[in-house]
Amino acid sequence: MSTFIAAFVVLLTFFLLMSIGYIVKRKAVEGSCGGLGALGIEKACDCDDPCDRRKRRMEKEAARKEMLEKNRII
Repeated sequence: MSTFIAAFVVLLTFFLLMSIGYIVKRKAVEGSCGGLGALGIEKACDCDDPCDRRKRRMEKEAARKEMLEKNRII
């Protein structure tokens, strides 16, 4: 039980220090590795031939944009 309490206190201390850092710097917490951009990947799905589900989603987005352009909402 003492191990659990010690781990909880360490974790709580870590979160407390992070929150103090956020309050002082007013900067969002972000990763240090650069994410997918560091690997040269511009988007989450970097396939040459997208899957069927992605194709349907892209078609819906294109149809929606076309409809909005026709109605001049954009």
